Amino acid sequence: MGAAGMRNPRGLRMKLKYQKYYIILFTIILVGVITTGLFQFWPHSIDSEQNQHGYMIRDLSSLTEVQIPSTLPVPEKGDITCRHHSCLNVYKCGEVNKITVYIYPLRKYVDDNGIPISGQMSREFHEVLSAISESQYYVSDPERACLFVPALDLLNQNMLRVHEMGQVLGQLSRWSGGTNHLLFNMLPGTIPDFNTVLDVPKGKAVVAGGGFSTWTYRPGFDVSIPVFNPEVAKIQLPSISDSAPRKYLAISAQMGIHSDYRADLDSIAAVDDKFLVLDKCQEESITKLCHGNKQYKYPHVLQEATFCIVLRRSRLGQAALSDALQANCIPVVISDSYVMPFAEVLDWQRAALIVEEERLMELPSILSKISPQRIQSMLRQGRFYWQKYFKSMRDITLTTLQVLNDRVFPYNGKSYEYWNEPTPRVGVTSPLFAPVIPPKAQGFTAVVLTYNREQSLFTLITQIALTPSLTKILVVWNNQDKQPPAVEKWPKINKPLKVVQTKANKLSNRFYPYDEIETEAILAIDDDIMMLTPDELEFGYEVWREFPDRIVGYPGRLHVWDDKTSKWKYESEWTNDISMVLTGAAFYHKYFSYLYTHKMDKEIKTWVDEHMNCEDIAINFLVANYTGKPPIKVTPRKKFKCPQCTNTEMISADLKYMEERSECIGVFEKVYGMMPLKTVPFRADPVLYKDNFPDDLKRFPSIGSL
Repeated sequence: MGAAGMRNPRGLRMKLKYQKYYIILFTIILVGVITTGLFQFWPHSIDSEQNQHGYMIRDLSSLTEVQIPSTLPVPEKGDITCRHHSCLNVYKCGEVNKITVYIYPLRKYVDDNGIPISGQMSREFHEVLSAISESQYYVSDPERACLFVPALDLLNQNMLRVHEMGQVLGQLSRWSGGTNHLLFNMLPGTIPDFNTVLDVPKGKAVVAGGGFSTWTYRPGFDVSIPVFNPEVAKIQLPSISDSAPRKYLAISAQMGIHSDYRADLDSIAAVDDKFLVLDKCQEESITKLCHGNKQYKYPHVLQEATFCIVLRRSRLGQAALSDALQANCIPVVISDSYVMPFAEVLDWQRAALIVEEERLMELPSILSKISPQRIQSMLRQGRFYWQKYFKSMRDITLTTLQVLNDRVFPYNGKSYEYWNEPTPRVGVTSPLFAPVIPPKAQGFTAVVLTYNREQSLFTLITQIALTPSLTKILVVWNNQDKQPPAVEKWPKINKPLKVVQTKANKLSNRFYPYDEIETEAILAIDDDIMMLTPDELEFGYEVWREFPDRIVGYPGRLHVWDDKTSKWKYESEWTNDISMVLTGAAFYHKYFSYLYTHKMDKEIKTWVDEHMNCEDIAINFLVANYTGKPPIKVTPRKKFKCPQCTNTEMISADLKYMEERSECIGVFEKVYGMMPLKTVPFRADPVLYKDNFPDDLKRFPSIGSL
């Protein structure tokens, strides 16, 4: 007991000693937590500047004021000739497969008298800046930027001092004539002209505008965006089925349309109660429209119609288009020369009807002929567009940036399916029968079959690389005894070039669906077809886009029945009738490569590979059999001989070769059990190609002669 009594006081002193340390440590931790909380959550003002966390937009009442003297120069009004490769410096876009966007700091700009040049920022433009700053594209360092966005609300030109705003743009630190600058505008023009593009002097800046016409839109440079209606977009509409019956065939629900259009619509509605024409009520309201004395709730009334008429007013771009999509009503756009929103990537034929203004009175006939199946498909497509691209300023902004990103990095761009296929996909639709025009932005892949003619191959590659819509060149090296030339020997071009070496020398190799082919359009071309100009190739691609289920090309041929021999004969003379277009120079859909490789009768493929002949005739049989349609010859050129090749070098100069081509037509007919080839006296030529007009007025001035 005594020993224990001696130890207790010491243990108590030790315990009290360490307890003090614990209290001090706990106090320090508590003070740190409280201090951190105060800095984190205590209300404080943060100026709108870039920092390490991003672009902060908090306090708009304490912006730095910048005076703009009236003597400052004004930028150029705008370069209408600007295109992606002429006015955008892509060398600033150094990030891998991603554009970078810098936002200038917010400032309050005033004139010499201290009067504000820029008005109060709209909620919509605030959403634009927020969307950019929160996106994957935003950078706070201007040295890393590919695009520059001025923090100037240009959405509504009615609210702008046009001249002074141009001076503000011109004094921006990195303006440089507007190169690599992006301006957002939704309502261009003012009374009385209502121009279809922003009137602020903008130099070479890219404009994301709502209301472009084909006269002011710079293809591949500007971005056409929708006119957003924030007051209507925030309204929650009930969900309705695509197959649900609707009271009206079509509704016109726009105020302020031209009196002539109003009279035409009234005359239609007077004899057809399936048409409803609405106008403003005596007490104007954005959510109420009237027909006579009867009121209708807007935009709810749009859900009662299958089609919603969207007419031009003072401006080409109308919020009625977005309202129709929101209400899941098929837009009928009647606005000549209007560039549809995001037309570069969205296939509007799947979601809307585009009707010429002069055909307004034909609407009952036009709309009544749309099948129920197509109506349901268009309703689904329109709902998809609204949900993904149109429902908010954030979606519109991010879609704009994605379009620009696809231009700068086209080989990492989003596919047609990404932009246009609703998810989940319904069924499987063959591209043969899809009622769409393949997007021009996707371009085409040139597939060149070659064996041993290096010089003509290199000349061909150099020439076709000049075609604007060419995306990639794929060389199919069909010689197994010789390796392709070394890398340094190939021509230096501005398009990707890929070489694949085949395992066997077969003509069918040109139609194999290689993984390297990422476009819908394929240009099959021989290594000795060096006479086609870039204009001829570009025009051929344009025609193919209109007819993607056909072979569209240049060397036309004909099959004829020979009464003397009672056999089919291959005719290569210069006739006006054609039933085949040879794939020595022709566009076709990549789907047919799949059919040729995996679905075509093996007897035909075996015959082609054994005789080293007739692969082009075989694919003409294949396409005609699947579609029931003839090919299309484009441009007047009929001579396709290699100017540097002698007859001994050209396989087609062999008489036996020509006889075999007549023979293979008979063989293929027996395999098919019929003759699928269709004869047509038709050729597609560019507009004005023979007319006596200056070349700069022709879209395709360099079209070769016969």
